[in-house]
Amino acid sequence: MQAVSYEDIRQTSSEVARDQEREAFDRGIALMEAARDDPEATGPRHAAIRYMQTLWSFLIRDLSDPANGLSDELKGNLMSIGLWTIRESDAILAGQSDNWAGLIDINRTVREGLSA
Repeated sequence: MQAVSYEDIRQTSSEVARDQEREAFDRGIALMEAARDDPEATGPRHAAIRYMQTLWSFLIRDLSDPANGLSDELKGNLMSIGLWTIRESDAILAGQSDNWAGLIDINRTVREGLSA
């Protein structure tokens, strides 16, 4: 039987979490693209906004946790992106903005950063 160290478990756990985060962003980006491509349909718009706001609310809570090991600067930057995403999606929902491109671009950039 092979001995497994805590570091091996922690590394595997971290990789699984990153994969899940990438999948979550992939789903959100796909929902936003569908909403952008059919601006008259309210269903896709509501689904995309609800999904992204839920995702970012979860991530902001995680980033706020003192046990989160990311640097304070990175956590602050990600929280700022998350808050901007929530505000911008609120503006889209209220009919005050149609900035799907900005939302998709910034969330795609964050998603690509998870692969690094």
